[in-house]
Amino acid sequence: MYDIVADCSDNVPTRYLVNDACVLGGKPLVSAGALRMEGQLTVYNYRGGPCYRCLYPVPPPPETVTNCSDGGVLGVVPGIMGCFQALEVLKIASGQGSSCGQQLVMFDAQDARFRSIKLRPKQASCAVCGEKPSVTQLVDYEAFCGSAATDKCRKLNLLSRDQRITVQDYKSIMDNAEPHLLLDVRPRVEVDICHLPLSLNIPLSSLEERKSEHIQLLQERIGQLKRQMEGDCRPPVYVICKMGNDSQKAVQVVEKMSGSEVDSVSVKDICGGLMAWAKRVDSTFPQY
Repeated sequence: MYDIVADCSDNVPTRYLVNDACVLGGKPLVSAGALRMEGQLTVYNYRGGPCYRCLYPVPPPPETVTNCSDGGVLGVVPGIMGCFQALEVLKIASGQGSSCGQQLVMFDAQDARFRSIKLRPKQASCAVCGEKPSVTQLVDYEAFCGSAATDKCRKLNLLSRDQRITVQDYKSIMDNAEPHLLLDVRPRVEVDICHLPLSLNIPLSSLEERKSEHIQLLQERIGQLKRQMEGDCRPPVYVICKMGNDSQKAVQVVEKMSGSEVDSVSVKDICGGLMAWAKRVDSTFPQY
């Protein structure tokens, strides 16, 4: 029998499962998470406050979710958030009460700054803690979320085989000095850790949001490549990320832009990303 639950999971199905179990069992849920250089902390189902479903009634599409295995995390950040999580557990257990029942504490390790935002109150329409709950027992959360309850990186398959190349294929392209553009779509903080030579960094988020300065930069590099290749051609663009998921999404975005927002290009994904490069091509390449 437990009085308080601390959630340290890194996947959406487990978060919904733990939340529902806490609501059905009448237990407060101290939840903390970390990704890259940011952390978050809140307490759900506490003294009339909202539960996780109150804030997120519908799970996000699986392809939009990034976990630590995929996006990376600076090791000290989970340690900091874990200490604050333990503090809130002790405050609740000792009767002092938590101040995070209806607010989200956010930690930015880059700027060494904390800030808090007020959460919306408990929702009467909530499926598990509302006035007329439809969830009265635990369900199949993998089916509900459309993703696996695992902290390991998911391998997306968004592209056809002819839209992808292996890291060995790309090594041959480099060795043969074939004209091309290598597009690295990781966040800048990850690119600063390691990157392949001559790669152009434009984060996936910038491509999806069509940020003008980055689209202009991409067009400039494509234009330079076209002039280098001469003739009427579609310059090859190869896209890479850490694990090979975000790069597939980026290929789809660039394909939509090709011929309209930028010059027409041939764009392909590099399977497995930089971690596959480190495993199969260059064992000295940093892994993080």
